[in-house]
Amino acid sequence: MTGKPHALAATLLLAAPAGAANPPKRTPELLEKGRASFGRNCSACHGEKGAGDGIAAAALSPKPRNFGTERFKNGSKPAQIFETLKKGVPGSAMVAFTNLSEEERWALAYWVSELSAAGK
Repeated sequence: MTGKPHALAATLLLAAPAGAANPPKRTPELLEKGRASFGRNCSACHGEKGAGDGIAAAALSPKPRNFGTERFKNGSKPAQIFETLKKGVPGSAMVAFTNLSEEERWALAYWVSELSAAGK
């Protein structure tokens, strides 16, 4: 063996979003945790159902994303949403949610993906 498969594996690991390799299982309990966290942390901007119509939305530029109808800047898969929650979106009001545990960010990622699917 020449070592090339190991180099390829290392490259793939570095290219994968951090935290995406071992997400928790999507369960009804985790989705409920995500729904509750969304209400506390996201609905003021994104609205109760993720339509981008929260009470703070009018004062923001750019406007918060409508999860059901607008393209996600960094991707709409749960692992991509998790990364957005982890890092934020420069040039927008979307901050990094470093105050949340990894499990709570995964719960939010799963809940946002549910809102996205429901709006389509």
